[in-house]
Amino acid sequence: MPEGYSRMKLSARLQTVRKRRGLTQKELADLAGVSVSLVRKIEQGVVQDTRLETVRRFATALRIPTTQLVGPRPDDQEQPAGREIWEPTKRALIGQVEQPSEPPTAEGVRAGFEALKPLLAANKYAEIASLLPLLLRDADALSGDGRAVRSRLLNMTGWILTQTRQYGAAEPTLQLALDTADNRLDAGAAVNTLGWLHLRRGLLDDARELTVRWADELEPRFSRATTAELSVWGRLLLNVSAAAIRDNREGEAEDTIRLARSAAVRIGHETLSDASTTRTFGPVTVAMIHAEHSTVQDKPDKVLAIAARVPTTLLHGQSASRNRHRLDVANALVSTRQRSEALGVLTDLSQSSPEWIASQRYAKDILGRVINRRRTLTDEMRSLADTIGMAY
Repeated sequence: MPEGYSRMKLSARLQTVRKRRGLTQKELADLAGVSVSLVRKIEQGVVQDTRLETVRRFATALRIPTTQLVGPRPDDQEQPAGREIWEPTKRALIGQVEQPSEPPTAEGVRAGFEALKPLLAANKYAEIASLLPLLLRDADALSGDGRAVRSRLLNMTGWILTQTRQYGAAEPTLQLALDTADNRLDAGAAVNTLGWLHLRRGLLDDARELTVRWADELEPRFSRATTAELSVWGRLLLNVSAAAIRDNREGEAEDTIRLARSAAVRIGHETLSDASTTRTFGPVTVAMIHAEHSTVQDKPDKVLAIAARVPTTLLHGQSASRNRHRLDVANALVSTRQRSEALGVLTDLSQSSPEWIASQRYAKDILGRVINRRRTLTDEMRSLADTIGMAY
């Protein structure tokens, strides 16, 4: 189990919930498809560790989230999701975890991987951090048909570490995801995340060269391309364009985003861009990246014009890309002296995605511009500053 989540805590939680459900140990064992002796040993604290797959079986049988058994307790949720919550994940990535005696299954790891996606979409980083080390440990013990899910899990992990600025751990994780991939699309998905990591670190040449090479390698034939092929390729082009615009290669940026737009039009709707994360690709994604380019170029009026053409019903999700777009809009609003409207956008984000916005320096910069030179702050401003961890 991750550090801070001892077997005694698991045993106490399992026993408490079982009793609240009015189940005997044998009844829980039957519902979870495990032996009654395993239930007994876990509740007694005899079993030192168990697979996440087994914990998920208990959670399903008890009709509760898995994190209720192994995740943070309610009184733990007030603690900020800082660097320390990712230490167990980093140790799992380098194999510094003890393997339980029971073998993992590819099916169980796949189920755990899919269960992480809703948490990722909702930016629930504390819950993800409590489950990810166990899943990485189980995936590391797989072989054969478990290779694909391991690559996807590593890519997801690299994305999360990049999003939360754990760059040192993110790069080797993504390189391993690329090396482990057993098909071109999973490899392309890992490259997309790695390219994004380079962008966030300011390594524009590395980001551009990597994604250009892979975009050329994976360029599909439109007449027979699948949605998956178009979406991975389109995401690569958006990475190329993002690196180019930041490197003052405006012509290249426009050319590549135009190609990406053609792929998005061909698809005709938003779709998941890979099997590893909750990133999307489609006309809305391309529009959001186009707005981001205008932010880089310091063209706030253009940002707002692009945003106005995107149906608001398509921006209600909590995905990181949509949240980032809304920060671009808030930034443009401040630049056009619409500070109260910008504050409204930041407040909405703090309410819908508090863990996400707390890790965004961009949000702190925007709020700083909103409150700059104010002699007093409103309660809304103080609350927002507290949420995003900004001194005022």
